[in-house]
Amino acid sequence: MKRREFMKKAGFGLTAVASASIVPSALRSQETSLPNIKWRLASSFPKSLEIIYNGAEVLSRRILELTGGRFEIKAFPAGELAPPNGVLDAVEKSTVECGHTCSYYYHGKNKAFSLDTAIPFGLNARQMNAWCYYGGGLALSREFFAKYNIINFPGGNTGTQMGGWFSKEINGLNDIKGLKIRIPGFGAEIFSSLGAIVQRDMASADIYPAFAGGALDAAELVGPYDDEKQGLYKVAQFYYYPGWWEPEGRMAFYVNKGQWEQLPASYKAAFEAASAEVDALMLANYDAWNPSAIQRLVQKGVKLRRYPDDVMKAAYNTAQKIYTAESSKNPDFRKIFDSMHGFQRTSDIWNKMAENTLANFMQSLM
Repeated sequence: MKRREFMKKAGFGLTAVASASIVPSALRSQETSLPNIKWRLASSFPKSLEIIYNGAEVLSRRILELTGGRFEIKAFPAGELAPPNGVLDAVEKSTVECGHTCSYYYHGKNKAFSLDTAIPFGLNARQMNAWCYYGGGLALSREFFAKYNIINFPGGNTGTQMGGWFSKEINGLNDIKGLKIRIPGFGAEIFSSLGAIVQRDMASADIYPAFAGGALDAAELVGPYDDEKQGLYKVAQFYYYPGWWEPEGRMAFYVNKGQWEQLPASYKAAFEAASAEVDALMLANYDAWNPSAIQRLVQKGVKLRRYPDDVMKAAYNTAQKIYTAESSKNPDFRKIFDSMHGFQRTSDIWNKMAENTLANFMQSLM
Protein backbone atom coordinates (compact mmCIF):
# COMPACT_ATOMS: atom_id res chain seq x y z
CA MET A 1 0.00 0.00 0.00
CA LYS A 2 1.37 3.41 -0.88
CA ARG A 3 2.20 5.74 1.99
CA ARG A 4 -0.30 8.43 1.04
CA GLU A 5 -3.05 5.82 0.70
CA PHE A 6 -2.09 4.40 4.10
CA MET A 7 -2.46 7.75 5.83
CA LYS A 8 -5.63 8.63 3.95
CA LYS A 9 -7.34 5.34 4.74
CA ALA A 10 -6.20 5.48 8.36
CA GLY A 11 -7.76 8.91 8.56
CA PHE A 12 -11.01 7.67 7.06
CA GLY A 13 -11.03 4.87 9.61
CA LEU A 14 -11.40 7.41 12.38
CA THR A 15 -14.00 9.54 10.64
CA ALA A 16 -17.03 7.89 12.15
CA VAL A 17 -15.65 8.11 15.67
CA ALA A 18 -14.55 11.72 15.32
CA SER A 19 -17.71 12.99 13.66
CA ALA A 20 -20.10 11.05 15.88
CA SER A 21 -18.52 11.58 19.29
CA ILE A 22 -16.55 14.81 18.99
CA VAL A 23 -19.10 16.97 17.14
CA PRO A 24 -22.44 16.94 19.03
CA SER A 25 -25.55 16.20 17.00
CA ALA A 26 -27.14 19.48 18.07
CA LEU A 27 -24.25 21.34 16.47
CA ARG A 28 -24.34 19.23 13.32
CA SER A 29 -28.02 20.08 12.89
CA GLN A 30 -27.05 23.75 12.64
CA GLU A 31 -24.72 23.19 9.66
CA THR A 32 -26.90 25.10 7.23
CA SER A 33 -26.41 28.31 9.25
CA LEU A 34 -22.67 27.97 9.76
CA PRO A 35 -20.30 30.32 7.88
CA ASN A 36 -17.82 29.44 5.17
CA ILE A 37 -14.33 30.11 6.52
CA LYS A 38 -10.98 29.92 4.73
CA TRP A 39 -7.68 29.86 6.57
CA ARG A 40 -4.06 29.59 5.53
CA LEU A 41 -1.57 27.34 7.31
CA ALA A 42 2.16 28.09 7.20
CA SER A 43 4.28 24.97 7.59
CA SER A 44 7.89 24.90 8.79
CA PHE A 45 8.47 21.79 6.70
CA PRO A 46 9.23 21.15 3.03
CA LYS A 47 7.16 18.65 1.08
CA SER A 48 10.22 16.40 0.90
CA LEU A 49 9.67 15.62 4.61
CA GLU A 50 6.63 13.73 3.43
CA ILE A 51 5.25 12.26 6.65
CA ILE A 52 5.65 15.46 8.66
CA TYR A 53 4.41 17.83 5.97
CA ASN A 54 1.46 15.55 5.23
CA GLY A 55 0.26 16.13 8.80
CA ALA A 56 -0.97 19.57 7.74
CA GLU A 57 -2.68 18.08 4.68
CA VAL A 58 -4.45 15.46 6.83
CA LEU A 59 -5.61 18.18 9.23
CA SER A 60 -6.97 20.23 6.35
CA ARG A 61 -8.78 17.32 4.71
CA ARG A 62 -10.35 16.05 7.91
CA ILE A 63 -11.59 19.49 9.01
CA LEU A 64 -13.15 19.99 5.59
CA GLU A 65 -14.95 16.66 5.92
CA LEU A 66 -16.08 17.23 9.50
CA THR A 67 -17.53 20.65 8.70
CA GLY A 68 -19.32 19.68 5.51
CA GLY A 69 -16.85 21.64 3.36
CA ARG A 70 -17.43 24.92 5.19
CA PHE A 71 -14.11 25.28 7.03
CA GLU A 72 -11.20 25.17 4.59
CA ILE A 73 -7.54 25.34 5.63
CA LYS A 74 -4.96 25.48 2.84
CA ALA A 75 -1.46 24.34 3.80
CA PHE A 76 1.68 25.98 2.37
CA PRO A 77 5.16 24.41 2.67
CA ALA A 78 8.13 26.10 4.32
CA GLY A 79 9.11 29.41 2.79
CA GLU A 80 5.91 30.17 0.89
CA LEU A 81 4.11 32.10 3.64
CA ALA A 82 6.82 32.23 6.30
CA PRO A 83 10.42 31.06 6.76
CA PRO A 84 10.81 27.64 8.41
CA ASN A 85 11.67 29.34 11.71
CA GLY A 86 9.18 32.17 11.24
CA VAL A 87 5.87 30.37 11.76
CA LEU A 88 5.54 31.47 15.39
CA ASP A 89 5.82 35.14 14.47
CA ALA A 90 3.43 34.77 11.55
CA VAL A 91 0.72 33.19 13.70
CA GLU A 92 1.30 35.48 16.67
CA LYS A 93 0.85 38.56 14.46
CA SER A 94 -2.08 37.00 12.56
CA THR A 95 -0.19 37.19 9.27
CA VAL A 96 -1.60 33.67 8.89
CA GLU A 97 -4.36 32.08 10.91
CA CYS A 98 -2.47 28.90 11.82
CA GLY A 99 0.80 27.03 11.42
CA HIS A 100 2.51 23.64 11.72
CA THR A 101 5.96 23.68 13.27
CA CYS A 102 8.35 22.43 15.95
CA SER A 103 8.34 24.65 19.02
CA TYR A 104 12.05 24.17 19.70
CA TYR A 105 12.74 26.21 16.58
CA TYR A 106 11.98 29.20 18.85
CA HIS A 107 14.45 28.19 21.55
CA GLY A 108 16.19 31.53 21.10
CA LYS A 109 13.04 33.44 22.07
CA ASN A 110 12.39 31.47 25.23
CA LYS A 111 13.87 28.08 26.08
CA ALA A 112 10.50 26.98 27.45
CA PHE A 113 9.43 26.48 23.82
CA SER A 114 11.69 23.43 23.57
CA LEU A 115 9.64 21.65 26.22
CA ASP A 116 6.78 21.46 23.72
CA THR A 117 8.93 19.49 21.23
CA ALA A 118 11.70 17.52 22.94
CA ILE A 119 14.51 17.96 25.43
CA PRO A 120 17.64 15.81 25.80
CA PHE A 121 17.03 12.74 27.98
CA GLY A 122 13.40 13.76 28.39
CA LEU A 123 10.06 12.07 27.80
CA ASN A 124 9.50 9.57 25.00
CA ALA A 125 6.48 9.85 22.69
CA ARG A 126 4.08 7.83 24.82
CA GLN A 127 5.17 9.59 27.99
CA MET A 128 4.73 12.94 26.25
CA ASN A 129 1.16 12.07 25.33
CA ALA A 130 0.41 10.83 28.85
CA TRP A 131 1.87 13.96 30.44
CA CYS A 132 0.10 16.31 28.02
CA TYR A 133 -3.36 14.78 28.28
CA TYR A 134 -3.39 13.40 31.83
CA GLY A 135 -0.46 15.02 33.62
CA GLY A 136 -1.35 18.67 33.08
CA GLY A 137 1.27 19.25 30.38
CA LEU A 138 -1.04 20.64 27.70
CA ALA A 139 -2.66 23.08 30.11
CA LEU A 140 0.75 24.35 31.25
CA SER A 141 2.03 24.78 27.69
CA ARG A 142 -1.14 26.63 26.67
CA GLU A 143 -0.73 28.99 29.58
CA PHE A 144 2.75 29.74 28.24
CA PHE A 145 1.72 30.04 24.58
CA ALA A 146 -1.06 32.48 25.50
CA LYS A 147 1.69 35.05 26.11
CA TYR A 148 2.36 34.85 22.37
CA ASN A 149 -1.29 35.12 21.35
CA ILE A 150 -1.32 31.45 20.32
CA ILE A 151 -3.30 28.31 21.17
CA ASN A 152 -1.18 25.20 20.57
CA PHE A 153 -2.31 21.67 19.68
CA PRO A 154 -0.28 18.44 19.46
CA GLY A 155 0.48 17.97 15.77
CA GLY A 156 2.35 14.71 15.30
CA ASN A 157 5.38 12.90 16.67
CA THR A 158 8.39 11.16 15.13
CA GLY A 159 9.15 8.95 18.13
CA THR A 160 12.76 8.59 19.27
CA GLN A 161 15.03 9.96 16.57
CA MET A 162 18.41 8.81 15.35
CA GLY A 163 21.59 10.43 16.65
CA GLY A 164 22.70 12.06 13.43
CA TRP A 165 25.06 11.67 10.48
CA PHE A 166 28.83 11.99 10.81
CA SER A 167 31.54 12.14 8.19
CA LYS A 168 34.02 10.69 10.69
CA GLU A 169 33.75 8.15 13.48
CA ILE A 170 33.24 9.29 17.07
CA ASN A 171 35.32 7.07 19.34
CA GLY A 172 35.09 9.22 22.45
CA LEU A 173 34.48 12.63 23.93
CA ASN A 174 37.64 14.15 22.42
CA ASP A 175 36.23 13.60 18.92
CA ILE A 176 33.43 16.07 19.66
CA LYS A 177 35.85 18.98 20.00
CA GLY A 178 35.89 21.14 16.88
CA LEU A 179 33.12 19.09 15.24
CA LYS A 180 30.93 21.21 12.94
CA ILE A 181 27.37 20.03 13.60
CA ARG A 182 23.85 21.17 12.69
CA ILE A 183 21.48 20.69 15.63
CA PRO A 184 18.73 22.84 17.23
CA GLY A 185 17.51 23.53 20.77
CA PHE A 186 19.14 22.23 23.91
CA GLY A 187 21.05 19.68 21.83
CA ALA A 188 22.96 22.61 20.33
CA GLU A 189 23.82 23.95 23.79
CA ILE A 190 25.11 20.57 24.94
CA PHE A 191 27.27 19.96 21.87
CA SER A 192 28.63 23.50 22.17
CA SER A 193 29.51 22.87 25.83
CA LEU A 194 31.34 19.70 24.77
CA GLY A 195 33.47 21.68 22.31
CA ALA A 196 31.58 21.36 19.02
CA ILE A 197 30.99 24.20 16.54
CA VAL A 198 27.22 24.40 16.27
CA GLN A 199 24.89 25.46 13.46
CA ARG A 200 21.49 26.01 15.13
CA ASP A 201 19.23 27.44 12.46
CA MET A 202 20.22 25.66 9.25
CA ALA A 203 17.14 24.55 7.27
CA SER A 204 16.83 20.84 6.51
CA ALA A 205 17.14 21.52 2.78
CA ASP A 206 20.59 23.05 3.34
CA ILE A 207 22.10 20.07 5.19
CA TYR A 208 23.10 18.04 2.12
CA PRO A 209 24.98 20.85 0.32
CA ALA A 210 26.64 21.90 3.60
CA PHE A 211 28.01 18.36 4.03
CA ALA A 212 29.09 18.21 0.41
CA GLY A 213 30.88 21.56 0.67
CA GLY A 214 32.66 20.74 3.93
CA ALA A 215 30.72 23.25 6.04
CA LEU A 216 29.41 20.38 8.21
CA ASP A 217 30.99 17.31 9.77
CA ALA A 218 27.73 16.15 11.35
CA ALA A 219 24.01 16.86 11.34
CA GLU A 220 20.83 15.55 12.83
CA LEU A 221 17.55 15.48 10.93
CA VAL A 222 14.86 12.97 11.92
CA GLY A 223 15.26 9.22 11.40
CA PRO A 224 15.85 6.54 8.76
CA TYR A 225 12.85 7.19 6.51
CA ASP A 226 13.26 10.97 6.22
CA ASP A 227 17.05 10.88 6.24
CA GLU A 228 17.14 8.37 3.39
CA LYS A 229 14.88 10.59 1.28
CA GLN A 230 17.20 13.53 1.90
CA GLY A 231 20.12 11.45 0.59
CA LEU A 232 22.36 12.11 3.58
CA TYR A 233 23.93 8.65 3.29
CA LYS A 234 25.63 9.91 0.11
CA VAL A 235 27.64 12.57 1.97
CA ALA A 236 28.12 11.05 5.46
CA GLN A 237 29.21 7.50 6.21
CA PHE A 238 28.40 7.04 9.90
CA TYR A 239 24.86 7.02 11.35
CA TYR A 240 24.72 7.29 15.13
CA TYR A 241 22.14 6.25 17.71
CA PRO A 242 20.35 6.89 20.02
CA GLY A 243 19.05 10.42 19.47
CA TRP A 244 19.46 11.30 23.14
CA TRP A 245 18.54 14.94 22.50
CA GLU A 246 15.19 13.90 20.98
CA PRO A 247 13.67 10.92 22.81
CA GLU A 248 10.56 12.04 20.93
CA GLY A 249 9.95 14.79 18.43
CA ARG A 250 6.58 16.50 18.73
CA MET A 251 5.21 18.83 16.10
CA ALA A 252 2.57 21.43 16.98
CA PHE A 253 -0.29 23.23 15.30
CA TYR A 254 -0.43 26.91 16.25
CA VAL A 255 -3.66 28.91 15.98
CA ASN A 256 -3.91 32.66 16.43
CA LYS A 257 -5.95 33.25 19.58
CA GLY A 258 -8.14 35.96 18.07
CA GLN A 259 -8.92 33.82 15.02
CA TRP A 260 -9.72 30.83 17.22
CA GLU A 261 -12.19 32.78 19.30
CA GLN A 262 -14.16 33.70 16.18
CA LEU A 263 -14.73 30.05 15.17
CA PRO A 264 -18.11 28.36 15.73
CA ALA A 265 -17.99 25.70 18.45
CA SER A 266 -18.37 22.84 15.95
CA TYR A 267 -15.39 24.13 13.92
CA LYS A 268 -13.27 24.23 17.07
CA ALA A 269 -14.32 20.65 17.83
CA ALA A 270 -13.40 19.61 14.29
CA PHE A 271 -9.95 21.20 14.62
CA GLU A 272 -9.29 19.46 17.93
CA ALA A 273 -10.42 16.10 16.55
CA ALA A 274 -8.33 16.45 13.40
CA SER A 275 -5.18 17.52 15.26
CA ALA A 276 -5.50 14.53 17.61
CA GLU A 277 -5.87 12.28 14.58
CA VAL A 278 -2.70 13.69 13.02
CA ASP A 279 -0.88 13.21 16.32
CA ALA A 280 -1.74 9.50 16.39
CA LEU A 281 -1.25 8.77 12.70
CA MET A 282 2.14 10.41 12.29
CA LEU A 283 3.77 8.32 15.00
CA ALA A 284 2.19 5.16 13.58
CA ASN A 285 3.48 6.10 10.15
CA TYR A 286 7.06 6.49 11.39
CA ASP A 287 6.86 3.26 13.36
CA ALA A 288 5.68 1.51 10.17
CA TRP A 289 8.28 2.88 7.74
CA ASN A 290 11.48 3.43 9.76
CA PRO A 291 12.32 -0.29 10.19
CA SER A 292 12.54 -1.01 6.46
CA ALA A 293 14.35 2.30 5.83
CA ILE A 294 17.15 1.46 8.28
CA GLN A 295 17.63 -1.89 6.55
CA ARG A 296 17.92 -0.17 3.16
CA LEU A 297 20.46 2.29 4.50
CA VAL A 298 22.65 -0.51 5.83
CA GLN A 299 22.43 -2.25 2.46
CA LYS A 300 23.66 0.99 0.87
CA GLY A 301 26.79 0.88 3.00
CA VAL A 302 25.81 3.08 5.94
CA LYS A 303 27.75 2.21 9.12
CA LEU A 304 25.62 2.24 12.26
CA ARG A 305 27.35 3.33 15.45
CA ARG A 306 26.22 3.72 19.06
CA TYR A 307 27.36 6.83 20.90
CA PRO A 308 30.29 6.00 23.22
CA ASP A 309 29.43 5.88 26.91
CA ASP A 310 31.64 8.84 27.80
CA VAL A 311 29.79 11.02 25.27
CA MET A 312 26.39 9.90 26.60
CA LYS A 313 27.35 10.49 30.23
CA ALA A 314 28.93 13.89 29.53
CA ALA A 315 25.87 14.94 27.52
CA TYR A 316 23.51 13.82 30.30
CA ASN A 317 25.44 15.65 33.03
CA THR A 318 25.68 18.78 30.90
CA ALA A 319 21.94 18.68 30.23
CA GLN A 320 21.10 18.58 33.94
CA LYS A 321 23.36 21.58 34.61
CA ILE A 322 21.69 23.51 31.79
CA TYR A 323 18.20 22.72 33.08
CA THR A 324 19.12 23.78 36.61
CA ALA A 325 20.62 27.05 35.38
CA GLU A 326 17.64 27.82 33.14
CA SER A 327 15.14 27.02 35.91
CA SER A 328 16.89 29.49 38.21
CA LYS A 329 16.31 32.43 35.85
CA ASN A 330 13.30 31.49 33.69
CA PRO A 331 9.99 30.97 35.55
CA ASP A 332 8.25 29.87 32.32
CA PHE A 333 10.76 27.08 31.87
CA ARG A 334 10.85 26.09 35.54
CA LYS A 335 7.06 25.72 35.86
CA ILE A 336 6.71 23.42 32.86
CA PHE A 337 9.99 21.53 33.36
CA ASP A 338 9.26 20.71 37.01
CA SER A 339 5.93 19.17 36.02
CA MET A 340 7.47 17.22 33.12
CA HIS A 341 10.46 16.01 35.14
CA GLY A 342 8.30 14.87 38.04
CA PHE A 343 6.03 12.95 35.68
CA GLN A 344 9.02 11.32 33.97
CA ARG A 345 10.54 10.04 37.21
CA THR A 346 7.39 8.08 38.07
CA SER A 347 6.77 6.97 34.49
CA ASP A 348 10.33 5.68 34.07
CA ILE A 349 9.93 3.39 37.08
CA TRP A 350 6.89 1.77 35.46
CA ASN A 351 8.53 1.53 32.04
CA LYS A 352 11.67 -0.06 33.46
CA MET A 353 9.66 -2.72 35.28
CA ALA A 354 7.16 -3.59 32.57
CA GLU A 355 7.80 -2.47 29.00
CA ASN A 356 11.59 -2.29 29.04
CA THR A 357 12.03 -5.66 30.71
CA LEU A 358 9.85 -7.37 28.14
CA ALA A 359 11.41 -5.48 25.22
CA ASN A 360 14.94 -6.35 26.34
CA PHE A 361 14.02 -10.02 26.66
CA MET A 362 12.39 -10.17 23.23
CA GLN A 363 15.32 -8.38 21.59
CA SER A 364 17.80 -10.75 23.23
CA LEU A 365 16.07 -13.63 21.43
CA MET A 366 16.69 -11.98 18.07
